[in-house]
Amino acid sequence: MVIWSYAIPVLVLVMYVVKSLNLKRTNGKLPLGGRGWPIVGDSIRWYNAVASSNPTTFVQQQVLRYGKIFSCNIFGRMAVVSVDPFFNKFVMHNEGKLFKSSYPKSFRDLVGTNGVITAQGDQHRKLHTIASNMMRSDALKTRFLTDIQLVLNQTFAGLNHNQTILLQDVCRKLAINLMVNQLLGVSSDKDVGEMAQLFSDFVDGCLSVPINLPGFAYHTAMNARSNIIKKINKIIMYTRHGDDTSGYDGGLVGRLVMEGSLPGEAIADFIINLLFAGNETTSKTMLFAIYFLTHSPVACNQLLEEHQKVRNKKLDLGGEVDMLTWEDYRSMSFTQHVIDETLRLGGIAIWLMREAKEDVEYQDYVIPKGCFVVPFLSAVHQDENFHEGATTFNPCRWMDPKNKDKTNWRNSPFYSPFGGGSRLCPGAELARLQIALFLHYFIMSYRWSQVKEDRMSFFPSARLVNGFAIELSKRT
Repeated sequence: MVIWSYAIPVLVLVMYVVKSLNLKRTNGKLPLGGRGWPIVGDSIRWYNAVASSNPTTFVQQQVLRYGKIFSCNIFGRMAVVSVDPFFNKFVMHNEGKLFKSSYPKSFRDLVGTNGVITAQGDQHRKLHTIASNMMRSDALKTRFLTDIQLVLNQTFAGLNHNQTILLQDVCRKLAINLMVNQLLGVSSDKDVGEMAQLFSDFVDGCLSVPINLPGFAYHTAMNARSNIIKKINKIIMYTRHGDDTSGYDGGLVGRLVMEGSLPGEAIADFIINLLFAGNETTSKTMLFAIYFLTHSPVACNQLLEEHQKVRNKKLDLGGEVDMLTWEDYRSMSFTQHVIDETLRLGGIAIWLMREAKEDVEYQDYVIPKGCFVVPFLSAVHQDENFHEGATTFNPCRWMDPKNKDKTNWRNSPFYSPFGGGSRLCPGAELARLQIALFLHYFIMSYRWSQVKEDRMSFFPSARLVNGFAIELSKRT
């Protein structure tokens, strides 16, 4: 049993990182806020909120007392937390200038220094460009569109009528299957199963206490990272030596090796970053979409009608029913609304972690150099001032013309599930494609009923605490 993998003792974590607090004093005015308890500050209240099904509880309480931008002490650091959409956009669009990304030691150690998530400056711009080019729309239309459907059909072929499943486990394995297929060129059940387990251990350690001793989540996660790197390096070796008998086609790794755009030692970190980001976003959004639809029969029926129309149109035209085209995907407008609404209520990146690179003036405030800055995106997504009926799952809200600007997730300050600025997720379009195709094949293949109560939690990662047990019955 892994010790402290979920219920992290906040006091130990704070005592570990408090020594990193080194803010210079400034004559400027910090946003109003409390300091919480001695030493631990507000860390326990923060942890209790994000571990619940409503992670915005703590910040909403602080907003009522201090305003939309407030200060507090979390994890041994002075922090400025914001639920102001315009300040959040200011922070995201000044990445590398006034602010830099800031992550816990355990996260930095696990994702590595040569990945698009943690890299800074010119290195980040280079890696972000490479990732964006690899996932541009022409690649989605050709290779990715077909590969995703093959993986989906293979996965659903293994699910039986009247079978009870933990959908969280199915989505996790499906997402890692999609990612290792597209990034590594791996497709065998054995290799996918091994990678799924490794990544489960890897993710559980990302926000753990960084103690590298047996029995601790960090230690288990670092071992998982080492084994993932070995698998990636093996594929690099096969690609360089032109080994056609390896069973791998190389995927994105093969392309990186052949193009020489990254040195060999940087490829593993780069791929781990993409695997981590893609697996978390895709698997959890698939899961949460079905969770929300289960409790929203009107929206579920409307989604089913859209996908039946897609299927019927293909039948009328004499097309191949089992494989969707790019035009089919682009016609799924309500599906995109379901994805947007799922990300609004159950987005994976509920807050961002940044650090001021210098004293930053904003309105009447001065945020001192070294201060932790936390744009809390989820609180904006669930703010009644910007989204009417904000806590209700309602995909139809995105059909309202007055919300049109908010659907522009690349630039809208009110809806930013993929971050923003220079750190806008390069795989956002790929994730949306995967989720839309998953919804099509799942809802066209099965009816389902929930067999056990469940709730969301967002610590140490987004999940349903009981795995979301459902009973499937195949549609005829």
